[in-house]
This record gives sequence, structure tokens and C-alpha cells, in this order.
Amino acid sequence: MAAASVLLALYAIPVSTDAREKTAASSSSIAVGPQYNTTHVYIEHGKMPAFAASWKATFGGSGTAVSVIDVTPTPSRTKSQLVFSPVGTLSVFDFQTPAPYPFGAERTGWLLTNMAAGIRQAQASGAHVIVSPFPDPIGRDTVIQFPGGINTQVYWHTTAPAYKALKTIPENRVYVSADAVNAFLRSYLKFSSGSVLSDSPKADAGEIGLPGKAYRKIRVTSPFGRTVIMVTDGHLPYPFGREVTGYEVSGLSSTLTKAKAAGATVLWGPHSEAGRNSAVVKFPGGYIAEIHDVQQTSHSGPE
Repeated sequence: MAAASVLLALYAIPVSTDAREKTAASSSSIAVGPQYNTTHVYIEHGKMPAFAASWKATFGGSGTAVSVIDVTPTPSRTKSQLVFSPVGTLSVFDFQTPAPYPFGAERTGWLLTNMAAGIRQAQASGAHVIVSPFPDPIGRDTVIQFPGGINTQVYWHTTAPAYKALKTIPENRVYVSADAVNAFLRSYLKFSSGSVLSDSPKADAGEIGLPGKAYRKIRVTSPFGRTVIMVTDGHLPYPFGREVTGYEVSGLSSTLTKAKAAGATVLWGPHSEAGRNSAVVKFPGGYIAEIHDVQQTSHSGPE
């Protein structure tokens, strides 16, 4: 996410993660905060209660009442629920009618302070508005697409919400090709007003299911939160590329125990690499997430 026209050198003068993230946060006028940015979860029909129960049993938190509404610019109906947890906020949908295109392909929803300013910033960054602004029951929405085909919904509330700060900031996990990454990164950084924390051209691909290989991994921070960008050839084993968000916990082993007891399935891992333990988990209803803990300072330098 975030603005910087030139990538930071891999071995630049060290700056603390906290300082870089505070600098990024102070530079933006359109982001509200990471707790207001949701992963969009499209649940298998009828599985919303099982998903919400499993998620809350794993991470803690709460959910809003389930409502049946139209959240698209053309007629449709979906069950909708916000799920809050210390590790991230989710917008959960169980469509009762077919979901109109391109809904379902957007990964996240980001709350803006000003919709018109956000659209101008998106267009200036090289992103495309693929769904023009439309009203929803509590505000306005639009969908933008960054180079590389990465869709994000941005929205504005008529009445400003007030959510608790998160205990840990989730990672937006973006997979892009080598021929798209430069255009994607320029646009993504400019729109979200953040900075590159690290750019590792030879990261261990064992952490994306490809032991013995290497890939380029870029970590970004912005007022919208954190992003890890995986630059690959697209030869990914399942389930990698299906997980759009990574969640940081204090202990991976205990979290996986709770997840399995709550009906989730561990699809991959645990895997340990450079002080980070990670796994990929599928929750009831089909939602796939990366979960990790960190035994050393996160994003503190070259990887």
C-alpha cells in the first residue's frame, strides 16, 4: 500500500518499523485505520453461522446481527455480517441470489474519509474504477482495480463508525507476476500513501509451498495497514494464492489447536522460516487464511 515513487534500497539505513508506519500513517488524508478495513469473505451458502462461530472460537471477538440486504449496484440479496476480532475485521457475505459481476473478486474493503478524493487518488495512481460509485444502506461504495488485476472495494459511511483498535495488524497478501509488479507497486504505493519496508529478491519459497526455490517478496506498510507482495511465476501449489489475508497471533500452535477444535482444517504447515511460524487454514464455509506468529521483531530489516 502507500506512496513512494522509488523503492527503498534493500540495505537502506535502518529505520524502526514503528517509525516508518507512523510516518506512513501521518501522510494520508483518505485512510481511516486498519480496523476499518475488512477482508471480504464470500461464504458457501448456509455456512455463515458455522464460519462465524469457528472464527470467534479461534481468535475471539464478536459479530453484528445478520441482515439480508442489497450491497451491489444492481438487484441482489445477501446475508451480511461484520465479524470483529483482535486480529482483523471481516465483511462476511452469504448471497441468496447470484452475486453480480465483479463482486466476489474484490479482496478487501477499505474505509475512506472522502469518497471523491479517494477516486481522484485512485485514478491519479493508475488504478481503474471498475464499478462506479453507488449507494449502499450505510454509505457509498466503489471498486477499483490496480495494475495486475487486483480488485479492492473502497467505501464511505454516512455516519462515521467507531471500532476498537486491533491487537495485531493483518497482512493483505497479494500475488502478482514479474511483468506486472512494477506497475502494481507504483499504483498501490501512490494510492495508499505508504512505503516499502523490505524488498527481498531471493526469499525462501518454502513459505509459499515451494521448498528449495526462491521468489521476490516485498513488504509494504501504509495507513491502510500491511501488505506482503509475492512475485511468482504462477506455479503455485494449492492453497497458495487462495489466502488473501494473513493474521498474526501470539502463538501459532495454540491457535491451530483452537481452530481445529472449532471445525477448521489445516491445509498446509506449520512451517518455520526466519523466526516466523505459519500455516494456512480453511474455516467452515470455505474461507482460507494464512496464520502466523513472529519470534523476532516484525519487518525490522532485510529478509
